[in-house]
Amino acid sequence: MRTRTAGTSRRTGTVAALAALVLGLTAACGGGDSGGDDADKPKKPDAAANATAEPKDPKDPGQVSEPPALEEQPKTVDPKVKGVGAGGGKELTKAELDTAVLATGDVSTFKAGPMDAPPAQGETADNPACAPLTAMINGRPEPEASAAVYRQLVGAKTGRPAISEFLTTHGTQGATTLLSRLSDAVKACEGGFKGSGAGSPSTYSAVKRLDTPKAGDDTLAYQVTGDFEGDPVPLVFHVVRVGGTVATFYTANFEGAKTPEIPSILLATQAAKLK
Repeated sequence: MRTRTAGTSRRTGTVAALAALVLGLTAACGGGDSGGDDADKPKKPDAAANATAEPKDPKDPGQVSEPPALEEQPKTVDPKVKGVGAGGGKELTKAELDTAVLATGDVSTFKAGPMDAPPAQGETADNPACAPLTAMINGRPEPEASAAVYRQLVGAKTGRPAISEFLTTHGTQGATTLLSRLSDAVKACEGGFKGSGAGSPSTYSAVKRLDTPKAGDDTLAYQVTGDFEGDPVPLVFHVVRVGGTVATFYTANFEGAKTPEIPSILLATQAAKLK
């Protein structure tokens, strides 16, 4: 375990541009996904919410702590969870997405809260092949969804880690295309890419596919590593398709280079609520 020191302040500053973009931190715990006057205004990230308060270690300058351990997760989906019929290819309405998205009580170790929709204008990849990746970072997966809802999930006991979810409906063909294009982009952009158009340009040094348990009709997990003044910022996305609906789970590690975790029980439970 690395110890958090004064180097954390520098690291937090270097990732501020990223935090202003990424859905889970720009809109965390906002007033739902209905928009409003402030819907398109990125919120300033709270550094305290993304760093553990540990004492400085003069023998370990510049180091930061690894992400905290997750609470022990349930092994199976609660049998009381019922689906909304998306598995048959039904294109869900906004109201049906609100019913289907994960809520407090669906997974005992997590609480769910509302989250604002992302800003209308996000960033654009310099390489068109990487556009599906920036679309996910922007919180607006492509092809464009006909309806979407946004939530934040936090540990029921600790309030950490923050995991964002957006649930979008595209129709079966659109949802299948989304995962196919995203998979192609992960492979095409392994060496990294740059993004621009939403404030300061962003640099992503690497993209890699991650292993994830099967859930729903199709799954994909990958990591995009942000590079800010030499500091690696791992961004992890787990994507699940059920019929024409896509659930995207996102988290980031602002405290080190270790890949953050997204519990598989979240994917399995969300797939069960959609079927």
